[in-house]
Amino acid sequence: MIVVMEKSATEGQIEHMVLRVEDLGLKAHVIRGAERTVIAAIGDKREHMKESLASGSGVSDVVPIMAPYKVASREVKPEPTQVQVGSLAVGGGAIGVIAGPCSVEDEEQIMSTARAVRAAGATALRGGAFKPRTSPYSFQGLKEEGLKLLAAAREETGLAVVTEVMSTEDVEMVSNYADVLQVGARNMQNYRLLEAVGKVPNAVLLKRGASATMDELLLAAEYILNEGNPNVMLCERGIRTFESHTRFTLPLATVPYLHNKTHLPVVIDPSHGTGHTSLVPDMTYAAIAAGADGLILEVHPDPEKAMSDGYQSLNFSQFERVMQRSKKLAVAMDRVIAQASEIAAG
Repeated sequence: MIVVMEKSATEGQIEHMVLRVEDLGLKAHVIRGAERTVIAAIGDKREHMKESLASGSGVSDVVPIMAPYKVASREVKPEPTQVQVGSLAVGGGAIGVIAGPCSVEDEEQIMSTARAVRAAGATALRGGAFKPRTSPYSFQGLKEEGLKLLAAAREETGLAVVTEVMSTEDVEMVSNYADVLQVGARNMQNYRLLEAVGKVPNAVLLKRGASATMDELLLAAEYILNEGNPNVMLCERGIRTFESHTRFTLPLATVPYLHNKTHLPVVIDPSHGTGHTSLVPDMTYAAIAAGADGLILEVHPDPEKAMSDGYQSLNFSQFERVMQRSKKLAVAMDRVIAQASEIAAG
């Protein structure tokens, strides 16, 4: 249920109601919006609890949350959430662009890519240090050495670092190097991992599983939010269908649908969603037109020699052209792709 506080409610009254919620055996999530402050009371609820909370000082109303996901629901927070970490801002009218290679391969590769994507207008650097591959014989990533290279690239360029974490044992280590922890499609319903990333201060990019429904994605996000981490971004990276002309099917209707259901920002991955470099530019523009809050694109200095996902990666000049057109399209949509320096300064 939601405890809606009066506009005039004091901090003392809000803190008092948090204690009352917790005394009833419920978990309290304070969510501050532009128009109101609400306390999401999550747990096993009884009718007498509603009556008890409604009588609290400074309380305007107590209403049920109808959606199966609670903290992620727009019922709790009607205003869209903006996630901002370092150079990256996603949501609230800002389109964040995360770009970089599928895998960190060596120092020259990641440093040259970081410089190139920043110059073209990206606001964060992606790169995999731990790689979940279908085959155990494929390149698995440089692991901690790769994390160190990503941190060095951030030090030089100022770009926030986005990288995947695959196991609960690695959360602490990865969070020490990265700004944003990516939970990949294969791990979307790894609930212990979701709980673990919910307990660290880093933002989280949660990718939709290849066969997951929208409710399953939102309930996965709920695991993270329920542990106290509000900085969650949802990522549509394509789903598995009977169609084989693309690697996955990229349903852009996901963007307006999720915007209607949740306050969390929505990021689109045209690289995995298509699996073909030639299709990435147009799906990037389509994602912006659909209202995406962010984009995550694979970029490599020489895609033909990439150790993973070269067939869906843009080279530097291709990425630069995509960014030039994307900026124009964003303006036409009354939105903006802010420069990394502007976000960091702001």
